[in-house]
Formats: sequence, structure tokens, C-alpha cells
Amino acid sequence: MKIALWIIGSVVVVFGVLIGVGIWLFQKEIGREDPEYIVEFLKEKADKGNVALTIHYNQESWVRVNENQALPLASTVKTIIAIEYAKQAAAGQIDPEQAVSFEDLEKFYIPKTDGGAHEAWLKEVKGDQTGEVPLSEVAKGMIVYSSNANTEYLIHLLGLEKINQNLDEMQLSAHEPLYPFVSALALPKQMIQAEGTKKEALAQLKKMDMAEYRERALKTHKEWLHQPLDAQGKKQLMKDLNMDFQKVWSDRLPRATTDEYVAIMEKLNNKTYFDDSVYTYLDPVMEGLMENPQNQEWLAHAGQKGGSTAFVMTMAMYATDQHGNQTELAFFANNLSTMEQAKLSKNMNAFQLKFLTDEEFRAKVKRELSTI
Repeated sequence: MKIALWIIGSVVVVFGVLIGVGIWLFQKEIGREDPEYIVEFLKEKADKGNVALTIHYNQESWVRVNENQALPLASTVKTIIAIEYAKQAAAGQIDPEQAVSFEDLEKFYIPKTDGGAHEAWLKEVKGDQTGEVPLSEVAKGMIVYSSNANTEYLIHLLGLEKINQNLDEMQLSAHEPLYPFVSALALPKQMIQAEGTKKEALAQLKKMDMAEYRERALKTHKEWLHQPLDAQGKKQLMKDLNMDFQKVWSDRLPRATTDEYVAIMEKLNNKTYFDDSVYTYLDPVMEGLMENPQNQEWLAHAGQKGGSTAFVMTMAMYATDQHGNQTELAFFANNLSTMEQAKLSKNMNAFQLKFLTDEEFRAKVKRELSTI
């Protein structure tokens, strides 16, 4: 019984015995799936303010750890874009069946920056080799596969202002505005060209206020519509993205609280906040989990969106089981080590599944995290 296609896939090619041993030791350190790890991680790290968890179970506030601490969302923020897609589709402002060319998506594709998500999605949908795909599949690719190129395209199509209006409409006062965060990956290269050295470029980027940072990202986004980077330009952009620049990019991603994302998950779970027509388009995008026949056996509906950078791991999910039990959960963590992120990623799915299906575990989670 599996509730999530959670861990972002990657291909590891083993070049020789030493690398093989290194991978073996790393995997040994991560260990087997252990839902208890999430609880222990929260108990150990909560006082540092870089991790938060909110859980509601059957309309009851079950767990609240740093619930009002705004943290970077990474790809979990794509939920807001999915909501705007569904609202515009329901209003007849866009046609979910309209054709989108792979060439238009390629304008926003930066290789090796989304864990292979876009390539995996393309492999899934390119079977007909027509060179285009329905808009509905672009939206599903943004959520189910977490394609960053699809995300940037949808920001262009739907309109950034309309997307951000959802934050006010849903009363998400702590939620920072969305902006084209894929385009923001170009800022280090631009700053290096302007300042002359990576050291000075990094210093200036760190000092830049968020209003200017977002505006520069939006300007790049608009430029790529008409003059996208060629293969060499994308290669150079990636070359300049050392870990220091990646940390600045990660830290400046839109932030929100786990309390706010549980509130969003409730709106998706209860099927009453939006018009029925909105859920008609939203559920196929958000609830890819329900395509698994095993999930259909015990879940009425469920959806989720996770996200990660080299330093961040986030997850927001909702589920209603066949007995009517409702769960909404949001987990955000920042400033992670490589090992911490790997262990969180490995164990998050087991934690979710055990919480949904094991009454004793639910009680234990509530008991042990209520005192933090």
C-alpha cells in the first residue's frame, strides 16, 4: 500500500569500487525506512527554527511545531499555480486541451536543475511524437513530476498578478509573492558579468533587496520568451551556479508557514471552498496519487506537493480515507545537510502512510510533539 511517489529520482553511475563503497556507506547511514525519524528530527531541531510541522486530523489541530515560522517552500509553492490554473479553466479563460509545444517549454528548461523531473515528464508524454501536448498535461507535469520548465511556462500563461491574487483571496498573510524562480537562476551569471568576479557578484546578490531580486527574475523571464538561452548559454549558466549562489537562490524562494499550507490543504480536501467546476480541473492535477489502484482501495481522495533544493525539503498533503477520516499535513525544513535531506526524503512517505493508517502512531506523534 503506497501513498506517494515521493522521492525525486536520480541516476547514479558507479565508476569503480571506491565510488561504489562510498554509495554503500551513504545508503547504510541513511538506513531503512523509519517513520519515527521524522518525529525524532523535529524533537532535535525544532528549537533552531528551521523546521516546522502542522497536522490537522478530522478538523482537530493535532500537531503544531513552529507553525508560524515562514520557511522557503521550494516546489511546494507550485500548488498556488495549480489552483490558478483550475480557476481559469473553470471560468473558460484557458482551454485545458489547448496544444502547448515542447519548444515553448524548452525556453524555460535549465538542465540538471530539477532532479531530472522535466526529462522524466517528457519521456512520459512524448510517446506520440507530435511535438506538443495538452495544457492539462503541462499542469500535471508541474505537480506530479515537478517540472520547473512547465512551472515557468504556466506563470507566463496564467499571469503572475492573477496567481498572486490567490494569496490575498485565501488570506495567506505570511505567504511571500511568487515570482519566476527558474529565471532567477540566471542572476548569478548576470551579476558576475556586471561585477567582474564571483566573490563580488555573490556579495552584491546577498545585499540585493527582494523587490529588486524579483524584478530582475521577472525581466529575465520575459526576455527568455523571445530570446531563450541556447545550449551554450544554459551550460554557462549552470557552470556559474556554485553552492554559494545556490544557497542565495534557495534562501530567496517564496516563504510561507505550515499553518498556511495546512489551511490550503483543507480547501483542497473538503471540496467545498471552491466551486465544483474548479475541483473538476484541480483534482486531476493535484491527485495523481489516486491513479494508483492500490490507493483507490483505501482512499477516497488524496493529493500532495513536495519540494527540495540542496538545503530545503518541504511537503504539503491532504487525504480522506474510505471511512471519511480527513488529514492535512505540512512539513517544511531548511538549512539541511546532505545526510539530513536524504534521510528526511527517505522517511517522509513512511511517516505519512503510518500516520494515515495507524491509530497508535497518530497518538504517539501527538503526544511526543505536543511538548515541543
